[in-house]
Amino acid sequence: MDKVEEFEELRALLFSIAYRILGSVSEAEDAVQETWIRYDRSTTVPTSAKAFLSATVTRVSIDVLRSARVRREQYAGPWLPEPLLTDPYEDPERSAELADSVSMAALLLLERLSPLERSVFVLREVFAFGFDEIAPAVGRSEAACRQLLVRARRHMEAGRPRFEADRKQRQELAERFFDALRDGDVDAVRSLLAADVQMVGDGGGSAPNLARAVVGAENVARLLASVFPVLARVDVTFEPHEVNGQPGAVFRAPDGKILHTLALDVLDGRIQAIRSVLNPDKLGHLGPVADAWAVHREVKKARRRTD
Repeated sequence: MDKVEEFEELRALLFSIAYRILGSVSEAEDAVQETWIRYDRSTTVPTSAKAFLSATVTRVSIDVLRSARVRREQYAGPWLPEPLLTDPYEDPERSAELADSVSMAALLLLERLSPLERSVFVLREVFAFGFDEIAPAVGRSEAACRQLLVRARRHMEAGRPRFEADRKQRQELAERFFDALRDGDVDAVRSLLAADVQMVGDGGGSAPNLARAVVGAENVARLLASVFPVLARVDVTFEPHEVNGQPGAVFRAPDGKILHTLALDVLDGRIQAIRSVLNPDKLGHLGPVADAWAVHREVKKARRRTD
């Protein structure tokens, strides 16, 4: 194979590594493109294209993450990863682990790690790279990488997200949840929520959003059951869709443009967390983005008409 063929064969893996390190689709795509530029300019022939490209995209991602962390500390409101509807990298033997590792909950937990810890954890725990491959990727010795992994595991274990093991059960519960929302059935919605459920939205200051997280089954159920019928009256629609490897939905404005995404964490037959990404800057990779403020104004008008 020539360089282009080698790179294209590994593109899905490179993107999946970068996305898990960065939590951003756009930044991951940029990291993959930068990796190609460096590979194309390189005059040496690597023993393993996979090892060379994986190490390169990791180093690029670490540099991007270091600058991104400053921006995230100054972010307006809660920060959530950019939603990923389909992970391009597939491994049938590890599909469940790959899906869980890309969940909103897992990516938020990875945010607690240093860039080096995060990169070592992703390469080792998610993609099963050997320490001899990880060391050159992060510029540390194998012994240092083992220590980084120990620290990363300790942080991850302290808050490791847990999900319903049976993916079919997750999906069936999500279907019941969305059916109840369509009907505006507060009792049905409440019955599917964990007592301490949290609902969080990421508008980034660029879209209408909750002032703070909503906590508790009663509060979340009443909020959802009051909002969704009004959204339906102004012709906002939603399509159930896996979001970051978990059950969720994509919402569209009346003109068909993307309004926001919603992802669910399901465990023990209940929804533990609901996370919605409304920031238009994080939705462009999914298609044309709606004017969320215009939809918000229509929702307010619809509410006044029914009050």
